[in-house]
Amino acid sequence: MKFHIPRIPGDTIVYPMIVGVLLNSLCPQVLKMGSFFTGVASGTSALVGAFLFFLGASIDIKSTPKAIKKGGVIIITKIALSIILGLIVAFLFNDNFLGLSSLAIIGGISVANNALYSGIVSEYGDDSDKGAVAITSLSVGPTVTMIVLSSAGLASISIGPIIGSILPLILGILLGSFFPFMKKVLSAGVTASIIVVGFALGANMSIMQLIQGGISGILLGVITSLIVGFVTMLADKVTGGSGVAGAAISSTAASAVANPSALAEADPSYALIAPTAAAQIASSVIVTSFVTPLFAGWIYKRNQKKANKEA
Repeated sequence: MKFHIPRIPGDTIVYPMIVGVLLNSLCPQVLKMGSFFTGVASGTSALVGAFLFFLGASIDIKSTPKAIKKGGVIIITKIALSIILGLIVAFLFNDNFLGLSSLAIIGGISVANNALYSGIVSEYGDDSDKGAVAITSLSVGPTVTMIVLSSAGLASISIGPIIGSILPLILGILLGSFFPFMKKVLSAGVTASIIVVGFALGANMSIMQLIQGGISGILLGVITSLIVGFVTMLADKVTGGSGVAGAAISSTAASAVANPSALAEADPSYALIAPTAAAQIASSVIVTSFVTPLFAGWIYKRNQKKANKEA
């Protein structure tokens, strides 16, 4: 007997995460039976490291100067906005804005869904929009969140974990760049590794945390797609682009769900809010996967109407 499971945006991490949540909420003793199964359920840090290693190998750092410029503009703008909003919430709202913490905001907004970006610009963008993904893909993992919260005095993290958080990605990029066969082999592990990461993340959450994260997570998704997306779109236009790439980058990557857990590993004081932040980011992944393509499509059609009027 076969069960048909509908495909949804971010399903490779969302579905396994739900399985982990159900096991941890209904029969947590199963996760503690020992050996390899328990190792997977409690090995989030190692699993995320493996994912970043595979992802690094899949990144193509060869691009045209125009694509490099465009990718740099939109991803730096997106990261800067995540930092500004996160610090405003931390210092002006006592780290709680309608349920959202600086951890959820910085961790969720700073990392874009590059697969979604590529799909959008392949339909609406030009060659420089498509090539920009080589630069935007460099912003993955918890490194930005760690550096910002540590620099602002909101987290106590030494330089070691910060370097360690980006080292697997760098090693993957180097191997993939210098050895084509390694690039092909390691790139194939990206999707499989994110599935296992999703399960491990869910195994450290409860149903209540997932519910709590859903409401405020929707808000995080709307902020990411529309507010942050509007600014990245303007940055793209001001620097000579059409605005499509700036709109297309306004999403949350599925891999960002692992950011709170990685930070909690480096600073145990975040252990209590990390599961809720992860659930909020998971909700943002789903919301932005639907809203971002609509926003980018609207920008594209608006540009077309304007061009037709001028013609």
